[in-house]
Amino acid sequence: MTRKRRRRSMATPVEDSRWTLAEVAAFLRVPPETLYTWRKRHYGPPAARVGRHLRYDPAKVRAWYRDQEAA
Repeated sequence: MTRKRRRRSMATPVEDSRWTLAEVAAFLRVPPETLYTWRKRHYGPPAARVGRHLRYDPAKVRAWYRDQEAA
């Protein structure tokens, strides 16, 4: 008997995927702890919770950064 192998489709990352806390910290060049502190103080780029993880929209992070430069 011959077994047919099923190919598993590997999902490719979406170009506009959400950033992790570590990725935002690297982009802004701040420690991850700073992002946690900012979040508690209602400051910094907006984030969304996915389970117990924070995710950031790259466009909103960039917009927040531009606003900080303009201030």
